[in-house]
Amino acid sequence: MSLAIISPGKNPDVWIKEFRALAPDLTIEVYPEIKEPEKVAYVFLWQHPEGILSDFPQLKLISSMGAGVDHILRDKTIPDSLPIVRIVDEKLTFSMTNYVVMGVLNFHRQTLRYQINQSQKIWDMSNPELEVTIGVMGVGALGKDVMDKLDYMGFPVVGFGSSEKSDFEYPYYAGDKLEEFLQQVNVLVCLLPLTPDTENILDLALFEKCNPGTYLINVARGKHLVEEDLVTAIEKGYLSGAMLDVYREEPLPEEHPFWNNPKITMTPHIASVTNPQAAAPQVIENISRMREGKELVNVVDRKRGY
Repeated sequence: MSLAIISPGKNPDVWIKEFRALAPDLTIEVYPEIKEPEKVAYVFLWQHPEGILSDFPQLKLISSMGAGVDHILRDKTIPDSLPIVRIVDEKLTFSMTNYVVMGVLNFHRQTLRYQINQSQKIWDMSNPELEVTIGVMGVGALGKDVMDKLDYMGFPVVGFGSSEKSDFEYPYYAGDKLEEFLQQVNVLVCLLPLTPDTENILDLALFEKCNPGTYLINVARGKHLVEEDLVTAIEKGYLSGAMLDVYREEPLPEEHPFWNNPKITMTPHIASVTNPQAAAPQVIENISRMREGKELVNVVDRKRGY
């Protein structure tokens, strides 16, 4: 039985190297040149073409190439009986937290303002720091680490999630208390999983409930954000600006209005990138567990979406 790598647009060579070092007897095929689809038992995916997994009649295990699995769950042709696993890597958390902290500090210390001042040769020492309270939407492993690091640095932090948490150590709001949560913060960080309930959650209706001038940092998924609503919210002053790492279409089209908006800082989906050296052993371990009839690790709960 073989492992198929399906990741259109991504070079699979580093993954092949890692997999072969860990499991030299494992046959590896790479989409679209899969010669024996009837022998594929395991797939390793990122942004696979919808419906393609039905080509593999012996498929037993689906593994995401990263921590996110929305790109898999949106394929409704996948049988519910097929287990889906994801990558859990401390380095992903480390990188993501560092990115968010960078965004918070840039807003807190007004980096953009001083860059503009430098270009115009303006020397302005007034109000060098903004008071900030950071609201984190999504307080799983990533969100909790972000809150821990910002709290350690002395920033007030507030969490929001879909379910109640009786023992959470920071101020926390859930479910229908979103508006109350928004009123506590002026930096909004989105780290929510992408589910039917959270898609398009960052829309004009939400931005209208924010404190005027709130700053948005979205490092979750592009589909959380209604992009035209962000532009409107900045124009109306609901938001002072945004730092974005994810988009509805990637790469971002050249004609997209975000490119020329001075209040939007963009990076090309690099906040946290899967490390093959850390992730490949997890994939091979789950393949071994599957073969031996053992419990899999990092299994996705389809109902929760992660």
